Amino acid sequence: MCHTIHLLRLAFVAGVVVGWIPSPSLLSAQARNETFTAIGSLKTRAGAQVTAPVTIVVTRLTTDTERDAVVAALKKGGTPGAMQALQAMGDAGFIEIGERRTPVKYAYVRPMSGGRLITVISPSPIAHLGAGLPDAPPQAGFDLALAILEVKGDGAGTGELAPAATLKINDAGAIQTQDYGAEAVRLTNVQAKK
Repeated sequence: MCHTIHLLRLAFVAGVVVGWIPSPSLLSAQARNETFTAIGSLKTRAGAQVTAPVTIVVTRLTTDTERDAVVAALKKGGTPGAMQALQAMGDAGFIEIGERRTPVKYAYVRPMSGGRLITVISPSPIAHLGAGLPDAPPQAGFDLALAILEVKGDGAGTGELAPAATLKINDAGAIQTQDYGAEAVRLTNVQAKK
């Protein structure tokens, strides 16, 4: 199902496509080696609610130069181009669900009213959730994993996780995601821990 995740649109349109540049004092205030815990939930087509603990660890923030390279690669080569740019970057942390740990290459933070918007991208999928079930057969093009966290000043927040997705830029210049499954995984009870 192709859709533009609300938080995803905010993160990329305001932070990536427009080219927002944080002040040096803000960058130094952004924490590195920060852990975010959450509960991931997904409703299956049969109506069952499936939940799992999710941990996102950010060890390094993505630079503006790296961000620009990923956007340029996405514009030029679609998801494969973005994957190639991401794979050339150093590790920025990981996403952990159960015992499965997926490396993150992109961790970009931007301020928002009362908090921060954190975007993390892995150049490999976490899981293919077809019909709400794990380990559905992979489908070509759904090669990235992406999480967006909206974290308030007190460290609490919400977010979304696309465990297998493809990215594209629409005619308006906004980045859209197409998830492998029918819905993105909702992240609730997000807590930031340093």
